[in-house]
Amino acid sequence: MTQVNPYLIFNGNCEEAFLFYQSVFGGEFPYIGKFKDMPPSDDPNCPPPSAEEGERVMHVSLPIGNTIIMGSDSTSKTGDVPAFGGNFSISINADSTAEADRFFNGLSAGGNVIMPMEKTFWGAYFGMFADKFGVHWMVNFDEVQQ
Repeated sequence: MTQVNPYLIFNGNCEEAFLFYQSVFGGEFPYIGKFKDMPPSDDPNCPPPSAEEGERVMHVSLPIGNTIIMGSDSTSKTGDVPAFGGNFSISINADSTAEADRFFNGLSAGGNVIMPMEKTFWGAYFGMFADKFGVHWMVNFDEVQQ
C-alpha cells in the first residue's frame, strides 16, 4: 500500500532532533546514516562531503504508529539554511517502479526536478522534485523488500 510520510530538513541538528523525538515517542531507528557513509560517486553533482558535512545526517527514520517521520541535514550543496517551505518534503513510498514513475511524472509536471528517478546505493528506486507550487516531494520504491 502506498504510504505518505513527512520528511524534515535540518541545519546540522537532525540527529539531536530525532533523539529528542525518540525520547518522547520511543521506538528504534531502522536506519540512521551520515553523509560520510555514502559510497564515492562519479557524479559531478554529488561531490564528497567535507569533514564537517560528513558528520551530518544523510537519512534517519523513526516509526510512530502507522507513520514514519524521516529527516536529514542540509549541506552546502542543498543550501546550508533551508528556506521556509524548503525545510520539509512529502515522501511517498510506492508499491512498484511503475507506480513510482506515475507519481513522479504526474506531480513533477511543470515543476523542478532535483534528482530524476534512479536506482540508488541504498537499494531503492528514488527521485526528488519541487512541484509547480513549490512543494518538495520524494518518491521511493524499495526494490529490496524487507
